[in-house]
Amino acid sequence: MIKYFKGSIIVTIIGLIIAYFYSEHQLCGSGLKTLFIVFILSVLEISLSFDNAVVNAVKLEHMTPKWQHRFITWGILIAVFGMRLLFPIIIVSTFAQVKIIETAKMALFDINKYTYYLHQTHASILAFGGVFLMMLFLHYMFNEHKKIHWITSLEKRLSCCGQIEGLETCICIFLIYLMQHFQPITHRLPVIISGLCGLVLYLLVHGLSDFMQKKTQGRFEGAINTSFKAGLISFIYLELLDASFSLDGVLGAFAISKDLIIIMIGLAIGAMFVRSLTIMLVEKQTLKQYIYLEHGAHWAIGTLALIMMISTKIEISEIVTGLLGLIFITLAFISSLIYNKRQENNE
Repeated sequence: MIKYFKGSIIVTIIGLIIAYFYSEHQLCGSGLKTLFIVFILSVLEISLSFDNAVVNAVKLEHMTPKWQHRFITWGILIAVFGMRLLFPIIIVSTFAQVKIIETAKMALFDINKYTYYLHQTHASILAFGGVFLMMLFLHYMFNEHKKIHWITSLEKRLSCCGQIEGLETCICIFLIYLMQHFQPITHRLPVIISGLCGLVLYLLVHGLSDFMQKKTQGRFEGAINTSFKAGLISFIYLELLDASFSLDGVLGAFAISKDLIIIMIGLAIGAMFVRSLTIMLVEKQTLKQYIYLEHGAHWAIGTLALIMMISTKIEISEIVTGLLGLIFITLAFISSLIYNKRQENNE
């Protein structure tokens, strides 16, 4: 266990030290309070992203050790600085029509104003992430070739829906229509654009990922180059997946702290633990040992996607989201243990 989480522990120690001295520099005597806030933010990120780790592990199993290593190294830098710092700034700049440099200054030096603009664009942010994750959920459930079912009666019926080509896309377009319908007139177009961006990105990256994986399985000249491209596309897919999972965590973090640096440190620690957990699941082949974990993770993803869509109109606490995800994962784990026990008894 230690070897998998050694990097996460090191990042945690460094992050806590930086957070403590940064806070003491800002306001003498506030260091311990800040450490507690960082801890809460880390727990928030882990609870919201545990199902992310399971789904990431499924994808990583088909990637080379080199790309697995890049996911834990390059990926964490993208997750911390890209998704927890730059992405919210870019989103606010785009939809609030404020120059990106001005938005960055606002985020660092006028956090109240930045939070205001972030709140104004939260529906668009959640629409993007919600649609991307809903496509992931529906694609998994509508797979007519899926032989193992957890909630058997329901999942079998959903699997049959895979015979209708493009059904998941039609469902998500309808959900985008519903989301924008309940928004103020000024917010409707941004929600539509964000939702469609999430839909198109999923179709594009997932399609390219499948295409490149099929090519690497064949024999042809340039196989090494194609293998690199397949790994790169899978890496991009995982980063987009992480991005979608992190959106509600980033927004929810501002309810705990208004300091972007502290938020970034707290979420970064959580993100690092999620990545370490992902690598552990892959190397220990946990998903093969507990066959329903993947199913539970996707049901948690579908629930998260639905909550994100509802949250474009009605605010739902991140605690509810985290608990529901944990419940699905726990039930799937227990079901897997029962299944394994029955298999042993039959033998």
